[in-house]
Amino acid sequence: MITSTAPLHERFRPKNFAEFVGNPKAVRVLQTACERGIGGRAVWISGGSGFGKTTLARIVASSIADPDFITEYDSADDVTAAELDRIRDTMRYFGGGRGGRAIIINEAHGLRKPVIRALLGVIERLPSHCVLIFTTTREGEQGLFEDQIDATPLLSRCIVVRLSNQGLAPLFAARAKQIAESVGLDGQPLSRYVKLANDNRSNMRAMLTAIESGAMVEP
Repeated sequence: MITSTAPLHERFRPKNFAEFVGNPKAVRVLQTACERGIGGRAVWISGGSGFGKTTLARIVASSIADPDFITEYDSADDVTAAELDRIRDTMRYFGGGRGGRAIIINEAHGLRKPVIRALLGVIERLPSHCVLIFTTTREGEQGLFEDQIDATPLLSRCIVVRLSNQGLAPLFAARAKQIAESVGLDGQPLSRYVKLANDNRSNMRAMLTAIESGAMVEP
């Protein structure tokens, strides 16, 4: 549960596709996939820090699984061969509520060669009640993984979406100002929020952290 004392980026994290700001094409791809049934599929989401990769991953996960049946790894370093065996075993069973299970692996570019190879088989045999979601800040296929393994076999088995910063600054600025106003931390015109977005390379998490520190309160 997110409390009123949680950081702004957690308190105001979008909970569904309608609330998500920016990258409409990527959102449309994922929303359509969820509406048609995301079970048995793997999803690969790439993009810069603070663009909303993890948020989208959680929205996709929640379309098939209840919170207690969503497992999220903050780093690929946590997904060892032994842990992957445990994941594979868990996926055999239906979850409660919606019945599905979801696995989110963040910073997926850190996956190691033995795990990547094993994942190919896991994805090929994903049960229809499970979805596997990867996020990464790295783009493209060349040099994607730290182990320098060819990314093509894995990506070819995934729904791949790439989040861009194109057009994000004004959208994030407007949303950040709304949030600042709602918590009494606003005292600047929209143009200052656009500058904040540009200064932080459209990293919404960094923008909200700055707002929390009083950056937009009128002196």
